[in-house]
Amino acid sequence: MTIRVVVADDQELVRSGFAMILDAQPDIEVVAEAGDGQGAVDAVRRHAPDVALLDIRMPRMDGIEACRAISAAGDCRTVMLTTFDSDDYVYDALHAGASGFLLKDVRRDDLVHAVRVVTRGDSLLAPSVARRLVEQYTRPATARSRRPDPRLGVLTARERETLLLLARGLSNAEIAAELVVSDHTVKTHVGNVLAKLGLRDRIQAVICAYETGLVAAGDPPPGGSAGAGPSPAPARK
Repeated sequence: MTIRVVVADDQELVRSGFAMILDAQPDIEVVAEAGDGQGAVDAVRRHAPDVALLDIRMPRMDGIEACRAISAAGDCRTVMLTTFDSDDYVYDALHAGASGFLLKDVRRDDLVHAVRVVTRGDSLLAPSVARRLVEQYTRPATARSRRPDPRLGVLTARERETLLLLARGLSNAEIAAELVVSDHTVKTHVGNVLAKLGLRDRIQAVICAYETGLVAAGDPPPGGSAGAGPSPAPARK
């Protein structure tokens, strides 16, 4: 299967460079380029790509608004690209529906890898914008109370356990070992969590776990090794 991509950036050299890198891959085709957010939205509507790479700061419509429009309109996945390692941008992008967030100094191989990862339905954050962002921006909500949020009432006890372990950065294999179940069972639990809570992917599941108070910033990971965090590598469904 060929992965169809739209690349949007207001800097022509940057945009062309990303497009050239991706087009050189045998399984990726750049179907359109855009110089602003509105152009990106129009290109996605016209070409129905699998992935849109969006710069954050663009004229007419910024990358966050373009991401929100693209995510609401269909199944195209979005990866945000920026020179700014800003927590505000990351948080806004995730809530707008972004499936990935990379800085523009990303290595060639990592850029290609990100496109393939989000096409599979997984999610990806650059190492410098990993869980600390979710913790920082959801701390005010979780610090007020550790009482279960009513939204979690739709989950079974095992699904809540699964969501907790997702938020602590465990892979499917690690969750299976922790719960003493099969990988297939974990995939079922993850799918149920996403469906019941109306979440797009595992990144949004992690945000939900913090926002609902299921887990709070600073909570130790399984096994009690406080301070350990999740791997920035994409989590698999």
